[in-house]
Amino acid sequence: MSGNWPPCGPVLARGLPAQPEPSRVRVLHVITRFTAGAGGNTLLSAAGMDPQRYEVWVAGCPGGDLWERARDSGVHTVELAGFTEVISPVADIKVLRQLLRLIREVRPTIVHTHSAKGGFLGRLAASLSNVPVVIHTFHGFSVYPGMPAGRRRTYLLLERFVAKRAHAFAAVAPRVAWEAVELRLAAPGKVTVVPSAVELAHIENARPADLGTLLGLPGRGPIVGTVGRIDNQKQPLDFVRVAAAVQRHRPDVRFVMVGDGPLRVDVEREAARLGASVFLTGQRDDAPIIAAGFDAYLVTSAYEGLGRALTEALASARPVVATAVNGIPDLVHPGATGLLAEPGDIEGMASMLSWLLDHPAEAAAMGRAGQARVLGHFSPERMCADLDTLYCRMLGLPEPERAESFAGAALPALEVVR
Repeated sequence: MSGNWPPCGPVLARGLPAQPEPSRVRVLHVITRFTAGAGGNTLLSAAGMDPQRYEVWVAGCPGGDLWERARDSGVHTVELAGFTEVISPVADIKVLRQLLRLIREVRPTIVHTHSAKGGFLGRLAASLSNVPVVIHTFHGFSVYPGMPAGRRRTYLLLERFVAKRAHAFAAVAPRVAWEAVELRLAAPGKVTVVPSAVELAHIENARPADLGTLLGLPGRGPIVGTVGRIDNQKQPLDFVRVAAAVQRHRPDVRFVMVGDGPLRVDVEREAARLGASVFLTGQRDDAPIIAAGFDAYLVTSAYEGLGRALTEALASARPVVATAVNGIPDLVHPGATGLLAEPGDIEGMASMLSWLLDHPAEAAAMGRAGQARVLGHFSPERMCADLDTLYCRMLGLPEPERAESFAGAALPALEVVR
């Protein structure tokens, strides 16, 4: 660690002879799906680093809505042909070869991996290529409650195999870090918590004047909603069941699901079976703005690293009821920033939502507390500063905080000897 490296003193801005361009640290992010969630975190991580200090690349599955944004931000991008979430040994070997070739061409100093399959192939390729620094971020885990025992053992075996190929780990929340150590996916003392940022500027004061009119909802009652992919992880059928339980006593409450996914038809069938009124918007680019208009936000997930949509809801001061899984209790503190329930506890979640709707002053206070917590700790600038500190620590460079405190001095360029 070079934390005590002395400052360079004032820098003359004009009149100097031409100087060579300083070396930049090359960072290659490898991720599976470059879409919302872990993909959104990775985009902010890549695009938010100082371009004078870092040259940043992202490689992952073709498709997804973030590649163009990454390129527009100056990030180098590589969509790997044949890369999918589904395990396919023949296709995965081809992807591994592409990664090995990319690493040879880019010669990154740091390979930073994300998500299950991207983390496995990325760490394996980096290890085989003798990359100086390999870092993996835990956004969540490939194992989850209810997974078949045989598949769980296989996934843990694969994760533990590549865990030894990383030099350091990041986690999006303290409990996620704790769980990574408990699952033996990271060695004790090797995990740094780097809160997963969200773009806050357009969320804080973004509440629509009349969300019901915007979405074309019937009635005038309170609106409870959620945002996310409609898949098993999010337990969308539980959302419908909670809606039905609440509407038995409060038929004026309207429920909204923003997003799409493989269980949409199942959701529609369950709502019809239970007589629940649930409005599905499909995929929306303005999802955070819609969520800012909810009177309460509901998370029914069976597992969730932290939940970027949850963070966005808190940023807009929404009172929250959420399942107490993985990193969620690090954001939602009962009675302070929201209320927690056990996964699958339909009556419990319904009761908590009804309580929030019946106690608007207390709900608003929780919403304000959640907003203050998110705005103070989950900005992209803070996340990138935390990553900068981690990268510098791994490379023995001056920590950014110390460098920024040098009065009258410019930030030293990060130089890597190859």
